[in-house]
Amino acid sequence: MTTITDTEVRVRGMEALIAALGEVHAEKFITLIMREPFDYTEWQRTLWNNKTVEEISKMSMERRRNTNG
Repeated sequence: MTTITDTEVRVRGMEALIAALGEVHAEKFITLIMREPFDYTEWQRTLWNNKTVEEISKMSMERRRNTNG
């Protein structure tokens, strides 16, 4: 895994948000996250409770295939 700077994480994160949501909704997402108390770690623990590793992997591969042509 390549180490990147905090600035690069922010830049890539914004690029990903804008690519996924568009500029307006990316800004709205950031506003919502900053406004509401949000525990990312806890959210990740419960995000895929009902999915196996194989199911998550399959979903990820399908999404990658669909977004990369």
